[in-house]
Amino acid sequence: MTDSSSENVPGRHRTRFPGISSRAYEHPADRSALVALRKLSGFDTVFKALSGLLPERSLRLLFLSDSVRVSDAQFAHLHTMLRDACYILDLEKVPQMYVTQDPKPNAMCIGLDEPIIMVTTGLVELLDEEEMRAVVGHEVGHALSGHSVYRTILLFLTNLAVKVSWIPLGNVAVMAIVTALREWFRKSELSADRAGLLVGQDLQASMRGLMKIAGGNHLHEMNVDAFLEQAEEYEAGGDLRDSVLKILNMLPRTHPFTTVRAAELKKWAESRDYQRIMDGHYPRRSEDKDTSVTDSFRESASHYADSVRGSKDPLMKLVGDIAGGAGDLGGRLRDRFTGAAGGGGRSGSNGSGAKDDGPGAGAAGQPEG
Repeated sequence: MTDSSSENVPGRHRTRFPGISSRAYEHPADRSALVALRKLSGFDTVFKALSGLLPERSLRLLFLSDSVRVSDAQFAHLHTMLRDACYILDLEKVPQMYVTQDPKPNAMCIGLDEPIIMVTTGLVELLDEEEMRAVVGHEVGHALSGHSVYRTILLFLTNLAVKVSWIPLGNVAVMAIVTALREWFRKSELSADRAGLLVGQDLQASMRGLMKIAGGNHLHEMNVDAFLEQAEEYEAGGDLRDSVLKILNMLPRTHPFTTVRAAELKKWAESRDYQRIMDGHYPRRSEDKDTSVTDSFRESASHYADSVRGSKDPLMKLVGDIAGGAGDLGGRLRDRFTGAAGGGGRSGSNGSGAKDDGPGAGAAGQPEG
């Protein structure tokens, strides 16, 4: 690798980020979890000890025997993209990459000892060169963050949950861990989307790729702005019943919904954080060991608090109101679920109406924060 800060890759000039730390692009919730795990004494040793139980060796042999390994001789254009992505993010060891026959568009990065990237034929056939470059950058971002370790563990635990489903308490315990890992996994996808943008440096290509994953190869029938409007409608629409359904729909998923990913990426691309990275101001890998776990958790908590305050989702707005000391929980829940227009606290005939009026009136008399 050369010392220059940029490289001419196919099509146009792209900026390179020497020594960039994955903390530069990681979502706050993803970053705080990773910083904490990296600080755990002996954590790498424990996970490598699990390698005998995990299906990593089997997967490696499966890819080697029943997929096509990307190289200068096979899928050379993907190999060039992979090397470019590693160069731009300054990942010294280029991961092995395989193309596997599957009509469903998908890609993943797994592995305990060394990351392996897999893309399906469905994805290769669906995306154009710039869209595919963002996807390859996405997977290299996973590798740089060390996500492949935890993703492999999630894969193992998900399979384990199926095997022990006949044991009531065993299944509950495993599924609790799986649910927590899935929440982290979803945030790690947002991090990797950002890495994909840093590699491709073409927001429209990233948007198109996500839109195609959602709606197929019919760009002439789709519109990025309209697609992003769907994310806005999804977040703000409905009542508390819809908010609960959103949560239930999300729980079994490892990836955020595609419209949400597109909206989150666009928001980050327009942020000062992204511009600072593009200007060469970003945390370096050499500084990772000095990162504070407390500061990372504080940033994560602050992000979630800001998300609740800024959310248009009915449930999140209610949580924000309650956190701000506004209103009576029972009355608000009843009003939101039933669509009642007035103060529901007066509807009871058992004396609860009079009891509810006091706090309701007091809260109404307080200025909103």
